[in-house]
Amino acid sequence: MTTVTHIAVLDDEVDITQLLAGYLHSHGFRVSQLHSGRALMDLMRADPPELVLLDLGLPGEDGFVIARQLREHFHCGLVIVTGRGDPVDKVVGLEIGADDYVTKPFDLRELVARIKAVLRRLTPPAPPPAVLAVAPPAERTRLRFAGWELDTAARRLLAPDGKEVVLTTGEFDLLAVFARHPGRVLSRDFLLENTRGREAAPFDRTVDVLVGRLRKKLGTDAGEQSFIKSVRGAGYLFVPDVELV
Repeated sequence: MTTVTHIAVLDDEVDITQLLAGYLHSHGFRVSQLHSGRALMDLMRADPPELVLLDLGLPGEDGFVIARQLREHFHCGLVIVTGRGDPVDKVVGLEIGADDYVTKPFDLRELVARIKAVLRRLTPPAPPPAVLAVAPPAERTRLRFAGWELDTAARRLLAPDGKEVVLTTGEFDLLAVFARHPGRVLSRDFLLENTRGREAAPFDRTVDVLVGRLRKKLGTDAGEQSFIKSVRGAGYLFVPDVELV
């Protein structure tokens, strides 16, 4: 039985939530229309969606606070859809943990394409169908570095003390690229292409934002002890040795 992907649309303008709901329904999604942060939090506990479309301009509420609450307490895709096109707002949204940031007015087809891209990054690929022939040895999907363990199949990061560190889809994808290419200087273009693909835009600062967040979650800073070293004019270098498990 196929499970229909559930998307929550939070916007104070009813006509926008209705427009998005109708269009997303036509593309096979189940949609909940919401108009307040409290309603969204209630939904997250009762019927959690796989992805949230969040408007920042809610009367009497701070959309960034809502985004931060989502990231701290729930696991879902997060796309900010807002009329606030200031680059500073976009950087703040990405730093909080949004998987994408779309400004109004937007093209509905492009929005659906971005939603599907986030969902693909969020959901591990389905295993291949069973066959009668003897299968080759399973690919090793765990990468260890400096006591940390990154499981690319389960999309989990375990700290040296065994505790799981929650990563956004963008953070996980970027760390996976670093861990697969240790000791090599990787350009921003390479990192963008291998994490966002065709979604990447010229002068996209997403990589820099994600690197800063990864440094904090890995317990390092931008200094010499950082796992991710900045190489001026070239990109970034993942310093630790990596072992396939």
